[in-house]
Amino acid sequence: MTETPKSRHPFLDFIQASFVLTDVHGRILYTNRYTEHLFGYTREEMEGQRIRTFFFTEDLKYFLPNIVYLAIDKAGFEGDGLLRQKNGNGIFIHLSASSFKEGGETFLAFSFQEIQRLKKLEREKLELRHRASLGMMVEEMAHQIRNPISSIGGYAQRLMKASVSPQRMEIYLDRILQQTKRLEEMIHRMEELVKIPKPIFQKERFLEVVERVLQSIAQEEKAKGVSLSLEEGSLEGEEYFYIDKALVTRALAHILENSIESVKQGRRKKDRMKIRVFLACNEESLEVSVLDRGEGIPKKNLGRIIEPFFSTKPDRAGLGLTFVKRVMEDHGGKLRIDSRLRTGTTVTLAFPKDRRRPIRREWVSPEAQNSFSSF
Repeated sequence: MTETPKSRHPFLDFIQASFVLTDVHGRILYTNRYTEHLFGYTREEMEGQRIRTFFFTEDLKYFLPNIVYLAIDKAGFEGDGLLRQKNGNGIFIHLSASSFKEGGETFLAFSFQEIQRLKKLEREKLELRHRASLGMMVEEMAHQIRNPISSIGGYAQRLMKASVSPQRMEIYLDRILQQTKRLEEMIHRMEELVKIPKPIFQKERFLEVVERVLQSIAQEEKAKGVSLSLEEGSLEGEEYFYIDKALVTRALAHILENSIESVKQGRRKKDRMKIRVFLACNEESLEVSVLDRGEGIPKKNLGRIIEPFFSTKPDRAGLGLTFVKRVMEDHGGKLRIDSRLRTGTTVTLAFPKDRRRPIRREWVSPEAQNSFSSF
């Protein structure tokens, strides 16, 4: 067989991109050093295996055969995709594939670049925004802490007076505990936001994630007269998506907590004590919406409710929606809030779907199916 580039092109080991060479049947002949870093396999584990090792099962029917067909019979392929690392995690990459002939044999050359690297400037820009937001939070937190500390100090001084009656003492102690609880809540939420980890995207059944969040909340709230219902809408129950389950769970819990508080306010009529969670799926995004018929949000506050520490409730830290917004940004998604005073609020989390372009769900040509369906 023709000599592979391994001995002739050692410079490939210094390229900050994955390079893989296969024969016409997809058997891996050579990988450079960066491929080990990108996919988690050693060279010894990869060489001799099939290129399909890097693809998820659902992409073996169309996506990979289409790539091979375009690489061999057309001008090549270049595009984005979600590939599989050794540990089973998904990794978004920019993929290029082409073919060449040497010594009468056909070879395929694949190049993989992590999209996160290609989007480095975009991430840095987002990080700058996060840092600016953190600076504002620190400044605002200093302001927010002064009030409860002043209250605690004032009530403590009153307790030190010998003339304080037992009844007054009980009131002062209760108010000190309230302010202490407020401080603890504020610090907890601040830590949650500051220490938010980088998302680890795993293949999850989204419906199951939402169901578990609702189950953890619904039973306790049912006893208080609040009911939660789930409507699957256009989402197929067995559909899987790549998300960070822990972060999405916490974000959804924050939204439900806000809705529950909202419906408990005001007149508390039975028909207004219901919260609906609605799932929808289209070609571009997966959406989960939380709808309530609570007090709603004044129009003047709608643009401020995601700001750090903004809250109309004196006992709340006002960081829940700030956390949700950060999670959605890190998922490449969007947070939408629609509300009318005394009518209700709808909060929607829109997650970008795995871009299942036609090349991933159908044949680009009958020849692709006939020649490469078993690649």
